[in-house]
Amino acid sequence: MNERKIFSGGEFLISDVKQGDVFAPEEFTNEQKMVFKAAFDFVKKELADNAEEIEKKDETKVRNWFSMAGELGLNAADIPEEYGGEGMDKISACLVGEAMGGANSFAVSHSCQTGIGSLPIYLFGTEEQKQKYLPKLATGEMIGAYCLTESGAGSDAMNAATTAVLSEDGSHYILNGEKIFITNGAWADVLTVFAKVDGEKFTGFIIEKGFEGFSTGPEESKLGIKGSSTVTVILKDCKVPVENVLFTVGSGHKIAFNVLNIGRYKLGANAMGGAKNSIAAAVKYANERVQFGKKISSFGMIRNKLAQMTIKTYMTESIVYRLAAAIDDKMSTLDEAARKNGEEVAKAIEEYSVECAITKIYGSEALDYVVDELVQIYGGNGYISEFPAERAYRDSRINRIFEGTNEINRLVITGNVLKMAMKGKLALLESVGTAMKDIASYDTSVFKQGSILATQGQILKNSKNLFLLTVNTVTQKLLETLQEDQEVIELLADMVIEIFAMESGLLRAQKFMETKGEKKAELHIAAVKAYCADAILKMAGLSKNVLAFAESGEALEKLITDVDKLAYAPMENTIAQKRLIAEKVIKGKKYPF
Repeated sequence: MNERKIFSGGEFLISDVKQGDVFAPEEFTNEQKMVFKAAFDFVKKELADNAEEIEKKDETKVRNWFSMAGELGLNAADIPEEYGGEGMDKISACLVGEAMGGANSFAVSHSCQTGIGSLPIYLFGTEEQKQKYLPKLATGEMIGAYCLTESGAGSDAMNAATTAVLSEDGSHYILNGEKIFITNGAWADVLTVFAKVDGEKFTGFIIEKGFEGFSTGPEESKLGIKGSSTVTVILKDCKVPVENVLFTVGSGHKIAFNVLNIGRYKLGANAMGGAKNSIAAAVKYANERVQFGKKISSFGMIRNKLAQMTIKTYMTESIVYRLAAAIDDKMSTLDEAARKNGEEVAKAIEEYSVECAITKIYGSEALDYVVDELVQIYGGNGYISEFPAERAYRDSRINRIFEGTNEINRLVITGNVLKMAMKGKLALLESVGTAMKDIASYDTSVFKQGSILATQGQILKNSKNLFLLTVNTVTQKLLETLQEDQEVIELLADMVIEIFAMESGLLRAQKFMETKGEKKAELHIAAVKAYCADAILKMAGLSKNVLAFAESGEALEKLITDVDKLAYAPMENTIAQKRLIAEKVIKGKKYPF
């Protein structure tokens, strides 16, 4: 296999990426497949059909499940072997997350344990802290939690009111404040807590539940994920030894934001696993439910739903594993010392902060779409709690809030793209000139020739030029006020998301077709053709809305003419393509890729 090119974060927006430079799920190694099988079998045997038992929140049973997961190495995919972990590659870690997508609300407890519950200590802890806590988090002997959110500081995490004051003898810090919505809070043995030292230096602390002054409130009554623990953590003159400061005083923001990057791409994997399970549940019901003398899976609108659910899941899968491999590739450039330095590892992942935010948004919104259609396919039964659709629908909703709301993540995408451009890390503005020349000379006759998926390749190129055209106008007209124009930021972020999704799916399909041939790749081809046909129209709409805000008169008319030219693509028979996908889902009774 040729070595993949290592791209910088956001570079996909301006580069001509080749299929050989991305990883596709069809390339999983045997070892990676074994990791998934171990996790999937555990979930299927212990958790998949145990939703009601999980929702009782019996701590003894929860600890038993964590212990069982620990024995299989599922609690510590990212933790190095010297601390009792597995030291898995990021692809394997995402495979564990995907499998956990079928674990009902235990998936939330587990993702907290393996992510924000343990990674702050692994990435930023001292050697002593790592040796003390990580092995027990890996086995499940200890349960971890992460305490950032406050009633007055949700998305605005730096506005925390929790305080930390050094004791007179210098032996410990005294923390006061409350943290809300803490996952695993009632069960947690060790918690990463953020507070402001002397009211201003945002700092991370490691707190054990036995510390004096630590307590928790009652379980919250929630819309969904009822089997996970969610409580308020109360710190009342809580004494934390100075050796339990995490990283350095005043560096809490580095811990919080870098750990969130990891949580974001892992949430995408978990959501994708949930989507696959929901597709299986939907087709099972559709194959059994009879109306007007026919199984409802024979009806065109039901088939269209199954196809659309599958296409969105295919794109999510393509995004998740492309990003996981890109992070693995970036990590491979670190020397041995850097790979053992959590701060250096965090920096390598931070390189892809834009892609991490994309993965979180796309995965969570794709899952919401899938479970919504799951309820619709079940009809009235979808609204009844004894059927699986109702729980899946409720459980999905939190994902658009977890790990930074999708609104915050859209701010991250546009903000970081422009920030990288201004700092010279991403040649975005330099690429505008080339794009303008391409647009000026562009002729839609390019679509008259080319191989299979050549049209979709041109659609992708046009989409990138649409983005560059739009961002050029934004930087010229709105840059000084852009921070306040959040509607524009959101539209730009959605353009970036569509480009990454489109490209990830297209390159995956091209790679599969190149190795297996057109006939075997027909499902991949159908998914990409159907998706791109919709995506280019969405791209044009997003661009026009931004341009209409930034420009007016003849200048706007000229820009809209360019948008319409770039948005043109030959008509695809998307109904036939979606019928092909639906047929595979119906016959296979599951997600077909």
